[in-house]
Amino acid sequence: MTDTEKKRILFIEDEENMQKIITSSLQEEGFEVFSAYDGESGIKMLEEKRVDLVLLDLILPKKDGFDVLEFMRSREETKHTPVIILTNLEEKFDIQRAANFDVRAYMVKAQYKITEIIDKIQEVLKTK
Repeated sequence: MTDTEKKRILFIEDEENMQKIITSSLQEEGFEVFSAYDGESGIKMLEEKRVDLVLLDLILPKKDGFDVLEFMRSREETKHTPVIILTNLEEKFDIQRAANFDVRAYMVKAQYKITEIIDKIQEVLKTK
């Protein structure tokens, strides 16, 4: 990927190790990555930056992932931005609730390797 076509990803995740590992992997694949460690700063970034995809945890401090989804889907600028959920929540209720926000994928952290997460992002952004 050349710099002019670098896809921009916002990764909203409060777990520092997960944030570092996935951000670094995404950067190695040629993505530009913005990081937020809570829902509130994630929303602020969405107001300031245009991103091609949001990788979103649901369990976050200040505002949770569902608050972020509500904000995104209520704005013209982010209404159609693809979202991949990456969370520890595996209850059917949470999965269904996320599906109501038109998320592209719902991934439970413990069930996927980093490479599989990167593959899913590339598939959604059609960079692979």
